[in-house]
Amino acid sequence: MRAFYASAVVTKLIGRTTISKCESIGWRCRAAPVPFEGLPAPPCAMPGGPTVIRETPAHPGRAPRFHRSFPALPDPSRLNAMAEYFDVDHARAIAALHARFTARTEWPTWLLVVVIYGGWLAVLLLVRDGHLSLAAATPPLILLGAWHLSLQHELLHGHPTRSALVNKLLGYPPLTIWYPYTLYRDTHLEHHRDEDLTVPGIDPETNYVTRERWARLPRWRRALTVARKTFLGRIVVGPPLAIATTFRDAFAAFRRGDFRYLPMWLTHVACVVALLAWLQWAIGVPWWYYLLAVTWPALSLAMIRSLYEHRAAPHPKARITINEAGFAMRLLYLNNNYHLVHHDLPKLPWYDLPRAYRMRRDAYAKKCGGFVIRGGYRALLARHAWTPTDSPVHPFDAGTASLSTGSGIKVAVVDRVLQIST
Repeated sequence: MRAFYASAVVTKLIGRTTISKCESIGWRCRAAPVPFEGLPAPPCAMPGGPTVIRETPAHPGRAPRFHRSFPALPDPSRLNAMAEYFDVDHARAIAALHARFTARTEWPTWLLVVVIYGGWLAVLLLVRDGHLSLAAATPPLILLGAWHLSLQHELLHGHPTRSALVNKLLGYPPLTIWYPYTLYRDTHLEHHRDEDLTVPGIDPETNYVTRERWARLPRWRRALTVARKTFLGRIVVGPPLAIATTFRDAFAAFRRGDFRYLPMWLTHVACVVALLAWLQWAIGVPWWYYLLAVTWPALSLAMIRSLYEHRAAPHPKARITINEAGFAMRLLYLNNNYHLVHHDLPKLPWYDLPRAYRMRRDAYAKKCGGFVIRGGYRALLARHAWTPTDSPVHPFDAGTASLSTGSGIKVAVVDRVLQIST
């Protein structure tokens, strides 16, 4: 069975489709994959591999369909609609979570929206009226800014409404200034291609560089890149490096004649100018103080979560961590520390992630190859305060390329080694 499907898939891929992202393995190609619908779905899981239950988006007005298949690489526009389960019982248990009153109304997320925006505004009004000094107001503003970034992540994954426009409006106010919501949404959904996780030049949220780029970097850039892989170094140099990379990529796109995001940037800059002017003239908070003393530390606090939530590993799921953090950090990051659960169930709201993890705790630990941080972020601080989590150079000399036949079988080339997911 395994040999038959391997042969059939490779034959159809060679005969009927071409491969995207081919530069990462040295293949010359420009076309995108063309799904082949003629290959029949296998009647059961291949021997030696886990059974995977994957939810496919249902037609309007119909319930989701569950079927046995191999994980297929979805189209970017459908990434958020995919879910991966261990078995039918697991799928039913997750469906039961979606059917609860809490999930149907999304009241925890609505409450979060009110608390974050209301708290941010209340703190600033207390500063304006002289009831709170600017120094005393700074820590809660930092916390609310970092929390707002977590809220934006929840919004782009389809909560609390089914309307992408409404969710965008809820997350658009640039409380932390530097990142447009639209850009974050688009790049983050691209990041959810698990087969491409951590690969430089493909995964937009990677913390790695290629060997070739590393060889070209000056010493000071190497030092900053290594520092970003440490807990304290990420707090200090993480925000400036991330902001510089965002602006560099934006200007590089404009130089290439790619102006797709120009309206977004113009709108974002207008919102930022209006916000800073309001803070300066209506509230009495200097604009430069808000940028340096509020938004910068807020980004630092938010970036602790991504210090070691992914690693370079041959199997895609072994690249995604589970961090058993304490209550305060789980609330700040909206349970995104259960990162493998989130990647497998991207539509599951933040308040159900802990319950989903407890359902299959041992199975998730096995699925990620033991990439579980039992002591939470305190353990990360103890181990990696000044010690890098791993090398900033990606270990795959040839990178990866992944593709889907459209029939449920997923094929990837990882460092020039063909893998057929089961």
